[in-house]
Amino acid sequence: MKNTPKSLALRVLSALLGYPNAELRAAMPELADALSRTDGLSRTRLAELQALTRWIGAGDPYEVEARYVDTFDRGRATSLHLFEHVHGDSRERGPALVDLQQTYERAGLRLQGKELPDHLPIVLEFASTQPDKLAREFLGEMAHILAAVFSALLERESPYASVIAAVLELSGQKVQAVPVVADAALDEAWAEPPAFDGCSTAGQAKPGAPQPIHIVRNHSNTNNTARQPAQGAHT
Repeated sequence: MKNTPKSLALRVLSALLGYPNAELRAAMPELADALSRTDGLSRTRLAELQALTRWIGAGDPYEVEARYVDTFDRGRATSLHLFEHVHGDSRERGPALVDLQQTYERAGLRLQGKELPDHLPIVLEFASTQPDKLAREFLGEMAHILAAVFSALLERESPYASVIAAVLELSGQKVQAVPVVADAALDEAWAEPPAFDGCSTAGQAKPGAPQPIHIVRNHSNTNNTARQPAQGAHT
């Protein structure tokens, strides 16, 4: 039986991290067969992945889909958007996403659809198009993020932890758990500052506290002026 190339194995792992709709569930036997012939994965990892494919393919569809949503769409620690683990919702994430998309474009690939370029299934799809050495280096740069996601999934006893572990193994990285940073409580994460009570670190301080200003020298006039600029919105 012909072995599965690592490039195809990365595409299989990408598929396993997709939303388990009816089409994906029906493809589980084919994906499981490809994984069984993949070099570079330990026996333990292969057994875990086979168990995951059986559960996705034969489990109750509503339960499988609900568990996927609970696992990846509720909480940052297990998010499949890799830059959330580095930049969160800060303004630095935007330029990082642009840089990643430009990496894809320089390789002759153009991202389609609504998903962001740091979504792990897309990252794996891109890696699968690259020569083995480049793919390993590319994924190796994200190994610390993958280790964090793996550890969070392991802590939740999620079978999807085996997929992240397999990615690490195929990229030549050591699979080991790292300390998990707890997600902020939902009430805290969605809390808004009280009206006229100041904002967080970005923006105006609370009433009575020192207010940050920027000194702007107007060279068109003889007098220097000081003003406090309005805080712009960043996405």
